[in-house]
Amino acid sequence: MPKTPHYTLIGAGIMSATLGTLLKQLQPDARITIFERLNEVAAESSDAWNNAGTGHSAFCELNYTPEGPDGTVDISKALKISSSFEESKQFWAYLVKQGLVASKMPFINDIDHMSFVWGEENIRFLQKRYDMLMRYAMFEDMEYSEDFGQIAKWIPLMMDGRDKSEEIAVTRMAIGTDVNFGLITREMINYLKGCDGVELLLGHHVEDIDREKNGKWKIEVEDLATGEEKKVLSDFVFIGAGGGALKLLEESDIPEGRGYGGFPVSGQFLRCTNPEVVQKHEAKVYGKAATGNPPMSVPHLDTRMLDGERSLLFGPYAGFSTKFLKNGSYFDLPLSIEVHNIWPLLAAGVQNIGLTKYLVKQVLQSPEERFAFLQKFYPEAKFEDWELVNAGQRVQIIKKDKKEGGVLKFGTEIVTNEDNTLSALLGASPGASTAVSIMLDLLKRCFPKELKSDAWQKRLKDMIPSYGKSLIGNAQLCREIRDYSTKILKLEDKAG
Repeated sequence: MPKTPHYTLIGAGIMSATLGTLLKQLQPDARITIFERLNEVAAESSDAWNNAGTGHSAFCELNYTPEGPDGTVDISKALKISSSFEESKQFWAYLVKQGLVASKMPFINDIDHMSFVWGEENIRFLQKRYDMLMRYAMFEDMEYSEDFGQIAKWIPLMMDGRDKSEEIAVTRMAIGTDVNFGLITREMINYLKGCDGVELLLGHHVEDIDREKNGKWKIEVEDLATGEEKKVLSDFVFIGAGGGALKLLEESDIPEGRGYGGFPVSGQFLRCTNPEVVQKHEAKVYGKAATGNPPMSVPHLDTRMLDGERSLLFGPYAGFSTKFLKNGSYFDLPLSIEVHNIWPLLAAGVQNIGLTKYLVKQVLQSPEERFAFLQKFYPEAKFEDWELVNAGQRVQIIKKDKKEGGVLKFGTEIVTNEDNTLSALLGASPGASTAVSIMLDLLKRCFPKELKSDAWQKRLKDMIPSYGKSLIGNAQLCREIRDYSTKILKLEDKAG
């Protein structure tokens, strides 16, 4: 990279905000341009109303600990995600400590994370999961109970009116969190706006990305307010445009982007409109997806802190739209189909008939059927206390595969060109919660020389004290780091 490099970030969501903040801390003289199609920051997937805000730490999400055919529970993904979220908390703690973010409302709050299951088979699974996770310091504070009375103390709303003979089990992590990713994104973007050499351009649509002969990237952009066409030359481009990233990756025409497709899924939640009910529940309670249903179907009854107010949501209920973004076009899906990805799309479709059936069933659900699902979690729920709200739009990755033709992926993936000057982030969950570790991986790929320097190493360790060390295998370090971030983020002051 040149001495004073120019970086372009496409999309003003949590990913671009995180990468931009890391780069500006590592290279204060760098020039950064951020393009956002909408007229506000963090208005798509990063917006608090468009995601679960769980602070995915694998404390309660049972889909991160799948049970194999032989009955063993694989906790590897849970360990990785939990460790990644601890990195996010360290980075946010650094921003708070340095005064780089200064919101009047906290962007992260203490909230119990709980897993709730019923039935002998599911209880046996939860017990095995608990026994395996408890071997690691990251999960050593987890509590397990099958006792009706104890569970009623933790989640009284869910136990009122429930048959005491019902077989249930719950795990509880009191150190869980609720995160307003929209707020922390806006805080980081505000920090960047105040830095020399940073330009934020809202209402600007990126139309094309081409490689120049001199190696620089030419980004062609339209100002949606004036219709003015602009061209920007950049040394490095990051495409962090959520559901819009796939189209821009295709526009870049890098070979590494060929064979990728996307499958859009929309989400809906029931929101409680009765303040008395909202106050009676204080936890994020996740259930187990029904056999054969995709990970996105995991039901949860969530306490949320949104815009300074407490809310209670239940869902998700999946829907289908051909849009790739909540504010996108119905032509997004058909226009994304090209020669290079049509076979992966068709192959993945054949392999995921179950997902198609699930989505059709969800779309055709009546209000009464949605409500009946809620009553499994909250037996005394009243129909008139809940309203249906639309959440965000997600695009699941479909990736070319030599053996299968095409596979549907439920995580996130970084696609980078050969000389590491352009990178795109595709996919959804756990996304925002692990944004810091995802962007650290991007730095390793795209800035290998700079990353090896003493200056970058020292700076990264200032921002993320555990950088370069494992929180999974080092119990004492895990405890120390968690205490560090908890104190600075004042999470212990918000415990319920």
